Amino acid sequence: MQGRPKGGKNKYYSKEEKLKYIKQMLEGRSCWDIERKDGIGHAITNRWLKNYNDLGEDGLENKKKPGNPLCKYSNKKTLTDIEKLQYENMKLKIENERLKKGYLVKGDGSVVVFKK
Repeated sequence: MQGRPKGGKNKYYSKEEKLKYIKQMLEGRSCWDIERKDGIGHAITNRWLKNYNDLGEDGLENKKKPGNPLCKYSNKKTLTDIEKLQYENMKLKIENERLKKGYLVKGDGSVVVFKK
């Protein structure tokens, strides 16, 4: 059975691993053979191949999404003094960026209104 294990994370493939499979496919190994023997879905290998053909090796780079920077602080029950300061600093930076873009923040920041 393929896919993500229950409660687990998606499998991560480095650029080097992707390149290894792409070279095998370019030498004649089928994506179906890779799926059977290595457990990598043929849709994924086909996407890697398309990205490689379109963008070269740069197309195999993993694109990390930034996520929410406040998440690591808001999930903790107790914060050290330094973490409290970092959390407050990050909130102020976000508020500053919102104000630069023309957003008005009311209250605790949960209400954001665009002002003209």
